[in-house]
Amino acid sequence: MKILVCNVGSTSLKYQLLDMPAEFRLARGGIERIGSPGARLQHHAEGGVEMSGPASAPDQPAAIRLMISLLLEHSAGVVRELRELDGIGFKVVGGRNVTGAVFLDEPVLRAMEEYTPLLPSHNPPYIAAIRLFRELLPAVPLIGLFETAFHADLPPRAYLYPVPYEWYERHGVRRYGYHGASLRYVAERVPVLLQRPADGLRLVACHLGGSSSICAIQGGRSVDTSMGMSSQAGIPMATRCGDVDPFVLPYVMEREGLSLDEIRRILVAQAGLAGLSGLSGDVRDLEQAAAQGHPRAALALDVFAYAVKKYIGAYAAALGGIDALAFAGGIGENGVEMRQRICDGLGFLGIALDAERNLVRGRETIISKRGAPVAVVVVPTNEEIIVARETFRTIRSRGLRDAAVDRAAEGGTLEGR
Repeated sequence: MKILVCNVGSTSLKYQLLDMPAEFRLARGGIERIGSPGARLQHHAEGGVEMSGPASAPDQPAAIRLMISLLLEHSAGVVRELRELDGIGFKVVGGRNVTGAVFLDEPVLRAMEEYTPLLPSHNPPYIAAIRLFRELLPAVPLIGLFETAFHADLPPRAYLYPVPYEWYERHGVRRYGYHGASLRYVAERVPVLLQRPADGLRLVACHLGGSSSICAIQGGRSVDTSMGMSSQAGIPMATRCGDVDPFVLPYVMEREGLSLDEIRRILVAQAGLAGLSGLSGDVRDLEQAAAQGHPRAALALDVFAYAVKKYIGAYAAALGGIDALAFAGGIGENGVEMRQRICDGLGFLGIALDAERNLVRGRETIISKRGAPVAVVVVPTNEEIIVARETFRTIRSRGLRDAAVDRAAEGGTLEGR
């Protein structure tokens, strides 16, 4: 079964085409800086064929059509016609009263639209992309794996906020958590890497990138996580604020004369590391600037590392101890200096990095000192394989592919327009 996995961002589109259940990758690629003259593509196909260079991608629909053309391209493509696709999987973020792996029909899309105020930078591009795929490929089942799924079994003490309980009953106000596909992959890989069973393993997983969260995992299951009802909560991110005293917002709104939409836009796009530094939300830029004496860049890095460190300590307490600490995401996988910053001072928990082993970038390995009580590991995450597995399972268990083909035979078309 050929499953296409799409990861849609506001200015990017990443994809993998996998043959399931063998999990053999037929193609992968991405289009970055969508909407700008500097848009670029990368495409790698089975057999070693590679394409890269400038791309014409003025918007997401153009990027999606470009991706489809690359999959069909004579020299670098891997499918002869679109009817060969058995399903498309999406790593969707959040929606009202919906989680897990689901068929992306109109009620689900409306549930996602209802959560757009909570997820303004995530849901709109996904909803638009899914609707376009439904138009272009009406016979192909579209499956969404919601990021909240991994955290669906959080205990009430972890997911309830200390606000009027009626808010939870009437509006679903609670902690949901995100980065579920990445954290599930980490939770599955760490026991393999450590050659020990997942049962009883107390793991703190740090997904650190432009978007970041920390998760306490017990026996392979999420028991607490730093993100909340929205993806704004937790540690500071590239341009998102993380945890902030809620009374700060009305205070600043009154004095600055800001509307709700304006404060929402600031918290999503102008806060976090970019807001602190006044320079960039990218840790690589900040480390370079800090090395050249930029004080606010150094401050932003300190705030970020300190926030991660605090969550590690809190989750070690919540778990009753810690057996393993995992780093994933762009910063977690490649941030040699940041990993050291975070782990410094955590020796009382049994965390001790090996300076030489920590030099690794983008490779799955153990970076703690040999014999240290806590294993510190780097796990390059693979969200796409988690989405592909759930898409395959959902299609096979529900017979969605056959139903979709029947609908197309009644008047739809399998070809793109």
